[in-house]
Amino acid sequence: MDFQLLQAIQVLERTPSVLRSLLTGLDQDWTTLDTGPQTFSPFDVVGHLIQGERTDWMQRLEHVFTHADRVPFVPFDRFAMYSASRGRTLGELLDEFERLRRQNLAALRQRQLSAADFARRGAHPELGAVTVGQLLATWVVHDLNHLGQIARTMAFQYRDAVGPWRPYLGILGKP
Repeated sequence: MDFQLLQAIQVLERTPSVLRSLLTGLDQDWTTLDTGPQTFSPFDVVGHLIQGERTDWMQRLEHVFTHADRVPFVPFDRFAMYSASRGRTLGELLDEFERLRRQNLAALRQRQLSAADFARRGAHPELGAVTVGQLLATWVVHDLNHLGQIARTMAFQYRDAVGPWRPYLGILGKP
């Protein structure tokens, strides 16, 4: 499927409500446990998504329009959520994510991007040349990736409890 902005927005605008529906009211074990060292809990993922809303997607889009590919993007701190989320509740994070996403999508719509704009080039600090279309498509897939990560992390908590059914549950990986 080729990138289409309206289709992308359909996914991006739903992510906050999907997260809220999945995570609100759950016992903390569901939302704060991870799958091992250097992995994210669902709480961490929401914080990470907030950092993306603050410092990544729309900021990089604006960077392309200002600097094209002459100046690389500022590197994204994938772990900034650990300090930024400390002392906050999951409800507070979900509220902030929803607010920031709504603002960013309003700004994206206001840009009224054309097909020619999707071909504009920027410079990623590690990947090199990227286009606006690739950046926006990555925003969508990044959301979907983290929704899948949350589901896998939650399923992992019952990996032993499912007993002999584990081979039938691909989300748990091979036993």
